[in-house]
Amino acid sequence: MDMMTRWDPFLTTWDPFRELETARGRLPGYFGPLARPKHPGKEEALTVAEWAPLVDIVEDDKEYLIKAELPEVKKENVRVNVVDDVLTLAGERTMMKEEKDKKCRRIERAYGSFARAFTLPDDADAAKIRAEFKDGLLKVWLPKTEKAKARTVDVKIA
Repeated sequence: MDMMTRWDPFLTTWDPFRELETARGRLPGYFGPLARPKHPGKEEALTVAEWAPLVDIVEDDKEYLIKAELPEVKKENVRVNVVDDVLTLAGERTMMKEEKDKKCRRIERAYGSFARAFTLPDDADAAKIRAEFKDGLLKVWLPKTEKAKARTVDVKIA
């Protein structure tokens, strides 16, 4: 389940075919909770969808910040790495185990492995990337290189 997202902060292109494919992939998830059993009195079929954490990407003049939602994922099950200018967030959310006195009546959240990959912008300094994981939120800071930072120079007019 390797999902690759091309990230270019200066150029946003819209691909209607990609949007349709994304919508088609999410469609079953929209109707799952609303589905009724085919035979009244019988349990619904259990389906577990693949999942990928939702991310926000914010930029300022010093760095990029990626925030990924990872509820109920343990820190030791999260990996962040950069290979060939591609930042990958990967890990696994494990399904809870049934206990002797408790039964799972419905499971709608997705479990299993996930991976999100982003191509680093040209001005990101891969050697100085840092990450923090706290309260189900993974934050990854990508500092910008010194040459990428805007400088203001006052030019005297003769």
